[in-house]
Amino acid sequence: CSTGGPKALQSVIPKLKKDMDAPMLVVQHMPAGFTLSLANRLNEISEVDVKEAEEGDVLRKGVVYIAKGGSHMELRNNGRESVIHLNTSPPRDGLRPCANIMYESLCNLNYDEIICVVLTGMDSDGTVGIRELKKHKKINVIAQDADSSVVYGMPKAIYEAGLVNEVVALDKIADTIMRKVEVQ
Repeated sequence: CSTGGPKALQSVIPKLKKDMDAPMLVVQHMPAGFTLSLANRLNEISEVDVKEAEEGDVLRKGVVYIAKGGSHMELRNNGRESVIHLNTSPPRDGLRPCANIMYESLCNLNYDEIICVVLTGMDSDGTVGIRELKKHKKINVIAQDADSSVVYGMPKAIYEAGLVNEVVALDKIADTIMRKVEVQ
């Protein structure tokens, strides 16, 4: 998510159940210094644990990892575990963190199925990465609808690319995620 994302995340993350059977990764377009307070605020009002991603974090079920502002978040396999790697390589398409980089890094992870959620924001970040991810993994893509988006750019781009499985109003996204995560 991008423009309108912090408010959208406050409508989604607090509705997730603490026994969520998956980790969650969030790329919110924010500069360095702002994502820690966002993560702390969301952690205070949520059942799930929410934290700003740190180098070397091992992904755990029921934990939401927010990409550190000013850093790209990538995932790597470390044996049977998936580990977060942060880097400050140049912005991609003017963005750091960039969702495309995060999605592309999921291609080689030990997960059979991945749920992608694209929320409010300008431009098309996420579309290239999800297209690449679809070549390697079974994915299910949820896009926020136009009416509930502050800016219907990123969800519109992914929809127009033909990659969306469901278009959902913001107030229904958490339930949609939980329904899909619970299905094994």
